[in-house]
Amino acid sequence: MDITLSRAGLQALILCGPGNSFGTLLTQEKTPKCLALIANRPMIYYPLKFCEISNISDVTLITPPSALARIRSALQQDPYLKSLALPKVIAPQDLQSTMATAQLLRLPEVQSGIESDFLLLPCDLVCEVKGTYLLQIWMASQGQNVMAEEVKHRRGGLCMYYHAEDAVKDESLDLVAVEPLRQTEGPARSGHRVSKLLMSMGMDTVKSNMEHDKGFLLRHSFVRRQDTQAKMLTGYRDAHLYIFPYWVKDLARRQERLVSVSEDLIGLWAKSGWQRGLHEKLGMDTCLGQQKESQENDYRELSTVTHQSPQNDVSEVPPLLAYLHTGSAPLVRRIDNPALLLSTSLRLAKQQSIEEVDHAANRSPFAHERKIASPECVASNCFISKADCLLGSNVIVEKRSAIKESCIGPNSKICSGARITRCVILDNVVIGERCVLIGCVVGSGSCIGNDSVLKDCEVQEGNVVPEKTEANNEKFMPLFEDLEEDGEGDVDISVDN
Repeated sequence: MDITLSRAGLQALILCGPGNSFGTLLTQEKTPKCLALIANRPMIYYPLKFCEISNISDVTLITPPSALARIRSALQQDPYLKSLALPKVIAPQDLQSTMATAQLLRLPEVQSGIESDFLLLPCDLVCEVKGTYLLQIWMASQGQNVMAEEVKHRRGGLCMYYHAEDAVKDESLDLVAVEPLRQTEGPARSGHRVSKLLMSMGMDTVKSNMEHDKGFLLRHSFVRRQDTQAKMLTGYRDAHLYIFPYWVKDLARRQERLVSVSEDLIGLWAKSGWQRGLHEKLGMDTCLGQQKESQENDYRELSTVTHQSPQNDVSEVPPLLAYLHTGSAPLVRRIDNPALLLSTSLRLAKQQSIEEVDHAANRSPFAHERKIASPECVASNCFISKADCLLGSNVIVEKRSAIKESCIGPNSKICSGARITRCVILDNVVIGERCVLIGCVVGSGSCIGNDSVLKDCEVQEGNVVPEKTEANNEKFMPLFEDLEEDGEGDVDISVDN
């Protein structure tokens, strides 16, 4: 995803992950410049593409210590990352790959890095929606360019949801309650799919509550809202892409009950608009009051948004809007489990390559230069369905092999006689002779022994599958074998009853 800005002062904070995933914090100087927002694509070898990258003024990568070595290695070797200005890498000691998002916002290093309104998103988001489009919606929802100083600190936020009409196995969905904006609340331009957010929670939580309460309970204050036209939606997923005003930084720091940004921070903020007293319990009034008192500081110059004073009394809770993206193009998808990695990779593999498209305007932002990056490494007497396959650089395909509807990562080897269908194979993988793989995800550096037959399996990174293995819907994880081998005779485990 790339974002081009014509205004200064908005930060992009991308929450990081382990392995090859990373997060970035991009900042600007006060003079207007172009800002490109960069997130790695969790596809096999989808290149990072930047928008006017020479105009990025400052880049900071925020990553767990366990991923620091990989991040630095990627910055030194990846040709797209090397084109960046030398970034600053932050690896907070307390940051774990499993840390909840709101907890991550409370880390001192992250707190000190947020100096203005900011955009928050995950590193596993595949998104074709232009960032400028969302920023324009948000800025328009805040009003005009000039506003009274006493209400400037009461900016609201924007959340993005997408319709998961083709939801795959284990994809998380959300219950989203929204209502149309009044004419005075809506963005200046028409046609935006924006509503006021009233409720947001994961469907797993909803189902758990229904089982406990024998029904879905709603507060009277929600039902009795005047002229409410609330809609309850269950087919959408939180994209974890948010545009936040600066005061949210203080809210996350002060309120330790906020664990998850998606359910806790967003969910409670949405409810505080109609549930009396909730904003006080959250300490929102304290955060907003402090922001008002600090207007003499430079923070007001860092904001990307200003708006005029509303005609009526200012509401106690700043508005929280939801952008509801339909299932039609452009593509928006979270990639946070193997099934989603497989389905999205195969979908993007069907995109025409750059050399196949005549006009640049018709190209997908995910298009590759060529479907087969190194054709000289492919034997002449093998079959590859180019219409739905992607092969990275230096992929060796030996004689009599067949590859259909699959993605093969760079530096991998497909030995003679192998049959691969609907698979995602990451980098530096060896598929043995006469292997048959259908619907599998194979992690980096793995090796599949000769004559193995795997269907709907997941082979984790660095694993070695023995020869002639036959498996259906299984996971191959080397972790437990390594623990038994390394810790034999050295570990004493006791259990207290």
